[in-house]
Amino acid sequence: MATLITQVKSKLFIHSSQKSMHALDGAYASLLHGRSLDFEDLRQYEYGDQVRDIDWRATARLGEPLVKRHRANRMHTVLFVVDTGRAMTAIAHDEKPKKDLAILATGALGILALRHGDDFSVVYGDAERVRRRAPGRSEGALEHSLRTIDTAITSSTAPSDRDALLSYVARNIARRMIVVIVTDEAPVTDETERMLRRVRVQHDVLWITLRDADPVLRSDELRERGGSVRSDVDTHWDIPDFVHGDAEVLGELMAQQQADTARLNDLLDRLEITHTSLETQDDAAAALLRMLNRRAHVRS
Repeated sequence: MATLITQVKSKLFIHSSQKSMHALDGAYASLLHGRSLDFEDLRQYEYGDQVRDIDWRATARLGEPLVKRHRANRMHTVLFVVDTGRAMTAIAHDEKPKKDLAILATGALGILALRHGDDFSVVYGDAERVRRRAPGRSEGALEHSLRTIDTAITSSTAPSDRDALLSYVARNIARRMIVVIVTDEAPVTDETERMLRRVRVQHDVLWITLRDADPVLRSDELRERGGSVRSDVDTHWDIPDFVHGDAEVLGELMAQQQADTARLNDLLDRLEITHTSLETQDDAAAALLRMLNRRAHVRS
């Protein structure tokens, strides 16, 4: 059976008619951009490199653009805060298990952290318990972490509790880290905002929202599927068939989703937290790259 890291890596290639390029190469060199004065070597310019890193003398001498590489003067620790409650047992917007999207997001950024010699750790849990894995710095440790997330979501019987996860980080993680929050699209509460402000003071924060499948289908989707069963993972109630395709219900749901998304985005923007939402596994790598690209431009 293929490892979870292998499955993650299979999603991290952008295919073109000329050649395949690894999606995490080039501009997306680090989750947290830092500079040091310790010169290491030169390499060819790649799309997305900072213009200020170009060595103009070496470029003129050799006739091709070269950039300076510097040895990092400190390592970072990336802390993945992953919701593994019952809500994550649902299906994502692409009709595939949401837990697979959580593993993909964590794995992709975990591989990126490893590539640059950074430590990583995982905090995960639900309303009953929050746990933390020991820091790691190898693909083996990342594989164990991804399997822990997979098992925790599969066996989860307790509701999701995002606020408990944020509270754990605020109370227990004193050293400054890059905190990557992987959560579903449940509405933010006043407690969420309060705890997020505390975490943001101490840490550098990224937020990844995993989109749920639409609970109510449009008429054309219903015809295409030949019927559909939708159930709430918390209550296990089935959504009645007659609700699907109801324009009024669809309109109310869309308005509520837009309002919840707007409140979340406004909060994250005010706190200067880089964020993105993932809808499908096929588009996840591109969405993560756009998030890191925005982050790099903000910090340039």
